[in-house]
Parts: sequence; C-alpha cells; structure tokens
Amino acid sequence: MLKNPIKIIFFDIDETLYVKDKAILPNTIPTVIRSLKNKGIIPAIATGRARCAFPEKIDQLIKDEGIELFVTINGQYNSYQNQVIAKHPIAKQDIEHIIQFLKQHQIEYAFVGNEDIAVSNITPQLKQALDPITTRYFIDADYYQTHDIFQLLLFYPAEQDQFIAESGILGEQFKTVRWHEYSVDCLVATGSKASGIDAVVEHFGLTIDNVMAFGDGLNDIEMISHVGTGVAMGNAHPSLKEVANYITEDIEHDGVLKGLLALGVLTEDDLQS
Repeated sequence: MLKNPIKIIFFDIDETLYVKDKAILPNTIPTVIRSLKNKGIIPAIATGRARCAFPEKIDQLIKDEGIELFVTINGQYNSYQNQVIAKHPIAKQDIEHIIQFLKQHQIEYAFVGNEDIAVSNITPQLKQALDPITTRYFIDADYYQTHDIFQLLLFYPAEQDQFIAESGILGEQFKTVRWHEYSVDCLVATGSKASGIDAVVEHFGLTIDNVMAFGDGLNDIEMISHVGTGVAMGNAHPSLKEVANYITEDIEHDGVLKGLLALGVLTEDDLQS
C-alpha cells in the first residue's frame, strides 16, 4: 500500500499515544515501539510539549523502549540520542519586549525551555491551566537571561484576546494558540512540527516520503499533511482528518497498532510482546 519504505514514524503524545485526562497509555503501545525497532524503523515523538513536561508514563515508555528521537515544542527543539539536531530559541530582546508589556498589564507568563518551565508568579489561574500538564515548574521571572527559551505561555482569559491582538505586542513574528481558558501558547510564527521533521529528515539523509506520522490535533495539521504518509486518529479533529492519508481507530481502541497493521508497516508476525 505504501510507495516508499518507512524509516521513521513520528507520534504525537496527547490523545495519540496517551489519553491525557485519564492518564492512560494503551497497553499495545510498548509492543508497537518494540516491533518497529526490530524492523529497523525509528520510532519518534513529535509534540507541542517540552521534554521537561512529558507525562510520567511517556517518560517510562521512553526509558523502557529506548525512544531516542524527539521533535518537541512544535519543532523548536529537535534531538536524537541526546544530541541537538536543530533548535530555535527566541531572541532575548524579543522576550524582553514582550514581558515588559506583560508586567505593565499584570499578565503572568512562563518560559518554556528544554529542561525547565519557569513562571513569573504562581496564581490560581496559572495553576488551573498548567498543573494538568505538569507541576514541575518554579518561579524565576528572569530565567530567560541565562537559558534558551523556545516558547512562552501567557496567562490571560479569552476576553483579553482582542486586547492582546490589537496591542501589536507580538507583531507578525509570533503567533498565539489558546489551549486553556486562562492560557495561550506564544510561538515563533514559522515554528511547526513539520519544520522540525524536515531538520530530522535532512540529518538522516532521508526524504519526507520515508516518514510516517500519527496525530490528532490542530497543531498536527502541518505535520500530517507534510509527511509521506499522514495518519489521523479516529478521535482526531475533523480538520486533521481532511488532510490525512489514512484515518485509523481512536486511541482507546488501539488506533496506532491498527493503523500500522492496516498500512502494512507491521504484520501480526512482527508483534513482539
């Protein structure tokens, strides 16, 4: 069914490998990772999360099964075997410009690095947004001065969206994506999982046709439409399903495994328990 041999398969985390609100990792996932590696296919993770904010069960999967390739923070930090392939930190002067405005308007913020998430202050609204993702953060309003920052989190309610947009503080080089009633991601406008995957493909001397990806969300659209074979989970956003080459079952019905079997990447004989 596939025209080109698959060499790397990227998996989103939330609602693709891992059911976030139930903290469930489907029990077929370790088998899938092991079986792919035994066939010489590199299993990889492509996520909007920073490496320091992975769920514990994903951390355990990485440790147990030896996953070594990561596209994180929507393509802003990409690594293989603990070595950086490509990274795109935000310029310090741009950060200073933004946070000066945030301080003026009493808007809390967080710095997202590869190793840490540092926040300007801890408020009930910040905790409500951030704690379901990770509780591994600390207060350091000047963290950016001594560390590379790849993304900002801004903590303000949706009713302030128009105010932020009209202020012009983010210009054209940054984009915001609301992910919680009290918070938005603030990213470099050109950043995406697809751009991170391109850096990986170049590193390995492959072509994009050698790459498959599984995802479910709006931030997966560029990735799924860009790779050689893009697979949408059954629970995926309708807009993602529209650009996918194949739609598999949902995450809680072993969609990753069933998709790989249906596309002929794995066979029943390949499955290693």
